[in-house]
Amino acid sequence: MRWLRRPWSFFSQKDYNTNIDTITMKTVYWFGHLLWQKLFVAFLGYTVLGREKLLTEGSVLVASNHESFLDPPLVGVMYSKEVYTLARKTLFRGFGGWLYPRMNAIPIDQELPDMTSLKKIIKLLRQKNRVVIFPEGSRTLDGNLQPAEAGTGLIVARSKAVVQPIRIFGAREVLPRGSGKLKFSPVTIVVGDPIIFTPEELKAKGRESYQKISDRIMEEIGKIELP
Repeated sequence: MRWLRRPWSFFSQKDYNTNIDTITMKTVYWFGHLLWQKLFVAFLGYTVLGREKLLTEGSVLVASNHESFLDPPLVGVMYSKEVYTLARKTLFRGFGGWLYPRMNAIPIDQELPDMTSLKKIIKLLRQKNRVVIFPEGSRTLDGNLQPAEAGTGLIVARSKAVVQPIRIFGAREVLPRGSGKLKFSPVTIVVGDPIIFTPEELKAKGRESYQKISDRIMEEIGKIELP
């Protein structure tokens, strides 16, 4: 049995390169995770309330309000396991094209949305991953919650994932939309109770039905308050 004597010969060069790429991706992800976590705690007094409600196993769509460019890592560092987030397609250029995939970011084309990204998200959820999404689709300008987009409902209906609503408080004060200046201000994330849609609700088809699911999620996010 040749591969027992020379186990490295059992793998092709392609397998070897794939393993190295995977190790590199994991290293970059966890280095970034630790770095963001330390920075948030040190400079923003980062706090998570209701952590005991966090679902860490199975298919979970983590739905959050959207206040700042910092929202994806603010949500991601809550977890001790990998999560996937969404990022503008325009960020995947140059160094970003190398970095963002290694941070488990999924490119989204906000100008010409298509099903490619949605299919990727649904596939990840069916594989029992955690994916962070912002139902509003864009960052708030005034701090108020915005209407949800129907795409979130489509993802829930197709993936059958449990929804974990959370709400970010204070991120807009740190880095509001349209500003390039950071301000050190406390940030708190409050975790809400999971939303489990019924089999009947998950049979939803068509934009109107998907919108109802999205609206329900946004309604639950809106109910979350600081203690």
